[in-house]
Amino acid sequence: MFFISEAYAQAAPAAGGAESSLLSMLPLVLMFVVLYFVMIRPQMKRQKEHKAMIEALAKGDEIVTAGGVLGKVAKLGDNYLSIEVATGVELQVQRSAVVQVLPKGTLK
Repeated sequence: MFFISEAYAQAAPAAGGAESSLLSMLPLVLMFVVLYFVMIRPQMKRQKEHKAMIEALAKGDEIVTAGGVLGKVAKLGDNYLSIEVATGVELQVQRSAVVQVLPKGTLK
């Protein structure tokens, strides 16, 4: 009889141990939620804006490339575009290299 009551006494804290393990996982889950809202979500938003900007490019737009080259869009292709950096000088760059569209009249 004495041993049976000890077995019941040992089984009760085991149920509480599962509850404490869930509580120990809570900071990890909270860190992932914060990471999502601070890093992952804004990055996805930036990617979506960049994709929309690249798709909206038109002939005559003034742009800046990732390398810092300023120019006017002369020709558009599916993956590449030609930019005029000086009179009669055209460079061919990938569409993804465009980082900014400048307001009209920025380049002289």
